[in-house]
Amino acid sequence: MALHFQSLAELEVLCTHLYIGTDLTQRIEAEKALLELIDSPECLSKCQLLLEQGTTSYAQLLAATCLSKLVSRVSPLPVEQRMDIRNYILNYVASQPKLAPFVIQALIQVIAKITKLGWFEVQKDQFVFREIIADVKKFLQGTVEHCIIGVIILSELTQEMNLVDYSRPSAKHRKIATSFRDTSLKDVLVLACSLLKQVLAKPLNLQDQCQQNLVMQVLKLVLNCLNFDFIGSSADESADDLCTVQIPTTWRTIFLEPETLDLFFNLYHSLPPLLSQLALSCLVQFASTRRSLFNSPERAKYLGNLIKGVKRILENPQGLSDPGNYHEFCRFLARLKTNYQLGELVMVKEYPEVIRLIANFTITSLQHWEFAPNSVHYLLTLWQRMVASVPFVKSTEPHLLDTYAPEITKAFITSRLDSVAIVVRDHLDDPLDDTATVFQQLEQLCTVSRCEYEKTCALLVQLFDQNAQNYQHLLHPSSGVTVDITIQEGRLAWLVYLVGTVVGGRLTYTSTDEHDAMDGELSCRVFQLISLMDTGLPRCSNEKIELAILWFLDQFRKTYVGDQLQRTSKVYARMSEVLGITDDNHVLETFMTKIVTNLKYWGRCEPVISRTLQFLNDLSVGYILLKKLVKIDAVKFMLKNHTSEHFPFLGISDSNSLSDFRCRTTFYTALTRLLMVDLGEDEDEFENFMLPLTVAFETVLQIFNNNFKQEHVKRMLIGLARDLRGIAFALNTKTSYTMLFDWMYPTYLPLLQNAVERWYGEPACTTPILKLMAELMQNRSQRLNFDVSSPNGILLFREASKMVCTYGNQILSLGSLSKDQIYPMKLKGISICYSALKSALCGNYVSFGVFKLYGDNHFDNVLQAFVKMLLSVSHSDLLQYRKLSQSYYPLLECLTQDHMSFIINLEPPVLMYVLTSISEGLTTLDTVVSSSCCTSLDYIVTYLFKHIAKEGKKPLRCREATQAGQRLLHFMQQNPDVLQQSYQEL
Repeated sequence: MALHFQSLAELEVLCTHLYIGTDLTQRIEAEKALLELIDSPECLSKCQLLLEQGTTSYAQLLAATCLSKLVSRVSPLPVEQRMDIRNYILNYVASQPKLAPFVIQALIQVIAKITKLGWFEVQKDQFVFREIIADVKKFLQGTVEHCIIGVIILSELTQEMNLVDYSRPSAKHRKIATSFRDTSLKDVLVLACSLLKQVLAKPLNLQDQCQQNLVMQVLKLVLNCLNFDFIGSSADESADDLCTVQIPTTWRTIFLEPETLDLFFNLYHSLPPLLSQLALSCLVQFASTRRSLFNSPERAKYLGNLIKGVKRILENPQGLSDPGNYHEFCRFLARLKTNYQLGELVMVKEYPEVIRLIANFTITSLQHWEFAPNSVHYLLTLWQRMVASVPFVKSTEPHLLDTYAPEITKAFITSRLDSVAIVVRDHLDDPLDDTATVFQQLEQLCTVSRCEYEKTCALLVQLFDQNAQNYQHLLHPSSGVTVDITIQEGRLAWLVYLVGTVVGGRLTYTSTDEHDAMDGELSCRVFQLISLMDTGLPRCSNEKIELAILWFLDQFRKTYVGDQLQRTSKVYARMSEVLGITDDNHVLETFMTKIVTNLKYWGRCEPVISRTLQFLNDLSVGYILLKKLVKIDAVKFMLKNHTSEHFPFLGISDSNSLSDFRCRTTFYTALTRLLMVDLGEDEDEFENFMLPLTVAFETVLQIFNNNFKQEHVKRMLIGLARDLRGIAFALNTKTSYTMLFDWMYPTYLPLLQNAVERWYGEPACTTPILKLMAELMQNRSQRLNFDVSSPNGILLFREASKMVCTYGNQILSLGSLSKDQIYPMKLKGISICYSALKSALCGNYVSFGVFKLYGDNHFDNVLQAFVKMLLSVSHSDLLQYRKLSQSYYPLLECLTQDHMSFIINLEPPVLMYVLTSISEGLTTLDTVVSSSCCTSLDYIVTYLFKHIAKEGKKPLRCREATQAGQRLLHFMQQNPDVLQQSYQEL
């Protein structure tokens, strides 16, 4: 007996170390002991001991954790044993309802896992694990604590049924989830709603923590029911772009009962903020119900009930002062419009009053911009979608958007301008710094702003003129107050963003000649501001205004520059009069002048340079625009003078961050597209273009083997690799690509190889070089189809093989790496190598039989490097890192298609690794991975089938192939579970 209690004491010490211990060594030892305990034959008895005689909650938690891992094994425990565990836990939590909440949660998770995994198991013609709802009802008849436990069981079970376990066949999960949906989920929802009705039927003591907890758990249960993946799409129902809830048709009666919606609206008005937020979250799902669930009269009735609820909330908006409630209510409004048509909303009797209330609510929200800023975009989404729906409304009832949309636009504009002074003087976070949110809101506003556009335009003209005059006055040497200038620059930045937004809105809303003329009126002012700002460079500059200007230029480009533009557009009427800009050719000249100015003066400001180069890149896509651009003097200047002397961002300095070099790829991609327009077969022109890079490479060659400025050389090579990758990306013809290859080989490619060998442990250096090699291997547009007499395809592959082998061998010498280092230091480079190798194998520009024929080992070497790198990667890492999996699996598909002789000659452990990786990849949601796995598996099985079919027909010439096939067949016979597991996953 003493030994028995000594064992319990040891377990409790392990629990303390595992859950609250601060000593890392002790915690690791405790984790090892836990794994040993799970594998021990005494696991169940030890868990029972901990539950019944443990003195701490952590002892009970350890027991629950062990049981969870035990019942989740791929090889399950016997049915009787699992039934005993489930019944034991049910009785245990029933007898001790006041256990620590985390213990109850962990134990209930065990019940949920047992129920899910045993859902289809039958004993004596009964589904033995489906009695869970009947068991729960016993809890609901007990005390409040018992009732809470019963609700948590249902909630956890619903979540577990909806949870995809990627370690098991996805088809089995879908079958279980669908059965649970069809047999039990509706009953669970009805039960939860009846419990909520009982709560409302009697006075709720909000001071009673136990009662509050019960309501919270029931609301969470309802939310889990409504969040269920009803159609098996594995989509995130909470995502705002996938926000239609596919409620089953059999549930329609529940939703059509007015009491159902009233219940949740009443709960919202009756409960404290945390609980009312959950009620609103449920209403968000109700508002997301698919329209096709109801016929037209039913939909009108349901929509009317939702609108009445909105009216109730807005007439008594005190609850919305809580940020959580506010956020959920904004989501509710956005979902309402997303899932129901404006024409249907208009037909609801309360619509005129509700739209007025929503407009006032939106205006107030915009004015208090600092309150729940992450929720405003839901309101803008609502108005954007309503305004966009106006042309499709067939009802004669007024939609009133022409009244309220201009007010919303005005509120947004004025609130953003007013925010600048508050941000500057109170040192708050500037909304302009969060460009992702700014762009999202502006893209929503662009549609709303074009409704009654005359009002918006007049307001912007007035504000722009006023603020531009104030700014010019403050720039006068005798007047400058730094704070005032900063405020004025912030206001101008917002105004430029807003002008760009409304101009871009032309593409989303019906426009007229008058509207185009208004766009011209506004655009004039921004072009004048550009001239003013550029005149003051480099002395006077403001990054936020520059970024706003680039936003405007891009919106103007999309709207008024290109094939879609009518040359008679009225946008140029005012611009011609004020600026002399008469058509899009003049606009392109202005664009290029601005780009050259930015590249000259903003070389040390990465955001401006990056956005400028992206704008240049966007301009360079499209043959018609390219033909116009190459005639512009600024473009001719760039093509002849792309050096750091003229464009400082191309310079190499120790003060540069290595990440700043990334934009060089974009620059050279755009520049090379411009070069290609008139290049043809002019090798001299190409050599002249490459001259700055030639000089740089020659400089590196001269000093590479010396210790002089090694860091400087490294930076030069990083920049050159990024430059060349941009050039290679843009060269999509056989002639132009050949010019580049002849320029690089044999002089400069070995230099890059040497750099990888020397600095293999520095990803900042190796990654750009490896990416360059991967780009060179891409046979895009059949550009690598060299002449029949040319060895270039083989030479290119040999260089790639050397680099992959060099990198692979060197990177494995780093040994084990920490979790935070393994991807940047190792796996990223491996994934790029795999991409390069895949491009080479699938490019159809190398005859790989040549290597064996002439005793060249470069092909064999690179395949062996592939194997070495692969074996250094765990299966979990292979699937965890998306870029790695998306390079490995397509490469494997290519190998199984054309190089099965390599696959079947792999050592058995390697072949087992490959086949296991296919099996595990089949269940992923990434279609690139799963489809490559299916194709690879098909090639392997087809090869095996052909071998078996030919067995007995063994002419001498087939002997070698037959022996290879026999090896694969023997391996499969030795490991029958490999293919069986793969087909189970399918």
